[in-house]
Amino acid sequence: MRRSFFRPAAIAAAVVLTVSLVAADDTMLKVKVGDKFPSVPLEASSIDKAKPGAKTISIDDLKGKVVVVFWYPRALTGGCTTESCGFRDIAKDFPKDTVIIGASNDKMDKQMEFTTKNSLPYALLCDVDSKLIKDLGILSPKGNAAQRVTFIIGKDGKIAKIYEKVAPATHPKEVLDFVKTLS
Repeated sequence: MRRSFFRPAAIAAAVVLTVSLVAADDTMLKVKVGDKFPSVPLEASSIDKAKPGAKTISIDDLKGKVVVVFWYPRALTGGCTTESCGFRDIAKDFPKDTVIIGASNDKMDKQMEFTTKNSLPYALLCDVDSKLIKDLGILSPKGNAAQRVTFIIGKDGKIAKIYEKVAPATHPKEVLDFVKTLS
């Protein structure tokens, strides 16, 4: 009799633990197309390029514009430089109502160095506490950086497209082609 009492309790505890672990997993995407993009105010290098005179920027500050937020693991590394410079090279080809923003959990000084060294014409978010990274569910399985993921946010603040598989060399053009379909 004792045995039959403990078995359902053990199963229930296992289910609760499994659900809790899945809900707390910051390495699994927590948003989908159609969801409102989380509004987390963050500092950014070259913030004046996105929001003149601001100290922080969030998606709510950019309502009425199409926003491209491309996340990369580390500034000043190979793939991140390739992707960022790819966006730099075609930034002028995006529709005028589009804001491009790069993002990682690098500190401001590293983002500024990255911006300056590569003449990046857009702001780079500094999510040093990984708050937005965790809200989105794009923390690297190693837990120390963002995954390489891009979000296209429509003028209404909702996610229009998510790119989870990103090839740094060709991705900027892929994003440009999609954004042109929104305008």
